[in-house]
Amino acid sequence: MEKVQKNDFIEITYTGRLEDGTIFDTTDEKIAHEAKIPHTHNKLKPAVICVGEKQLLSGLDNGLEGQEIGKEFSLTLQPEDAFGKRDVKNIEMMPIATFKEHKMVPQPGLQFDADGRRGVITKVSGGRVIVNYNHPLAGKKVIYTCMINKKITDIKEQIQSFLEKTLKMGKEYIPISINDGNAIVELPLQLPPQFISVLAEKLKALTKVDVEFKVKEDK
Repeated sequence: MEKVQKNDFIEITYTGRLEDGTIFDTTDEKIAHEAKIPHTHNKLKPAVICVGEKQLLSGLDNGLEGQEIGKEFSLTLQPEDAFGKRDVKNIEMMPIATFKEHKMVPQPGLQFDADGRRGVITKVSGGRVIVNYNHPLAGKKVIYTCMINKKITDIKEQIQSFLEKTLKMGKEYIPISINDGNAIVELPLQLPPQFISVLAEKLKALTKVDVEFKVKEDK
């Protein structure tokens, strides 16, 4: 059987569970519906990722190399390889005035964003509010059941999937054409030249083709 190697682009389906069987993550629409997992309006589908590029949880990504294509397998991830250990430094006590400045009435269970971090209010008492910035699954061991459906060998699809994850844009916003073995990517906006240079080098290392970026012209 063919096995997965580092830097392979693959299509993978997976479902993540806690030790008690609770499902918290999946690429399967039916499983998500049955487990009542909220997700965007876009239909869930197998993920296309590049092995070794940390496009999944580090422990999951590390466990893909050497797996057989078309054969289901399970990976048990320790907290440090999943959502991190629970850190008391990520639990903060804040004055209630901070929330009033944000025009927010703090209540246990509410999410709170501050300085690029998202936390959950766990307690409100005596003019003080306790916010937990740990990931909700921090400190928990998780189990992923996976199936690698196939390798992705189409260069255009490889570049498209990598850019979707790196730029956080849908493929409809980043059209790609292949000419004489080189790829041309049209971007909807200008990005920093240094970033583009690094991105082009990374894509060449992964796909073995030269990638040129252009800003899409308004018509």
